[in-house]
Amino acid sequence: MRQIKLFIACSLDGYIARTDGSIDWLFTDGDYGYTDFIRSIDILIMGRKTYEHLLHMVTDYPHQDKQTLVLSHTRAGSRDAHAQFVSGPVRDLVEPLRHTPGGDIWLVGGAEVVRDFLAEGLIDEFILSYHPLLLGSGIPLFLPQSRPISLRLEETLAFPSGLVQLRYRHLPGSV
Repeated sequence: MRQIKLFIACSLDGYIARTDGSIDWLFTDGDYGYTDFIRSIDILIMGRKTYEHLLHMVTDYPHQDKQTLVLSHTRAGSRDAHAQFVSGPVRDLVEPLRHTPGGDIWLVGGAEVVRDFLAEGLIDEFILSYHPLLLGSGIPLFLPQSRPISLRLEETLAFPSGLVQLRYRHLPGSV
């Protein structure tokens, strides 16, 4: 069964972007495991704002060889050159995907999408790259949840840049 993995970077104080959505503070000096991670993925899921921000940052869409699903109420049922726009309960969207052969599923973000997947217990693995920077404000990685979610630490990697990457496994059914 495919795994849903959240691979995301944030500031030490837990923000994934500045208030305006900017991620100019992210380190770009190294790979930080991204190449190996992306090889294991063949489906990306992200929110519309994250997708639109990505398109504004790059000249060529970097995931041409992957299926991209964008959660959007306003564009559901449509496509563009890179993505299919979908809406509805996230469980109904991903459960059929999880049971088809293939690589894992990358939950790209943003915060609202992460909240919705957490609420349904759909994130199997969390790969969080903490940058040694306190933004002080911005878009938080984790929005308030209705219940606690227990995780088990699987791996800790520290890089010379000061970035620390933590890999957690979701413990289903735990509080």
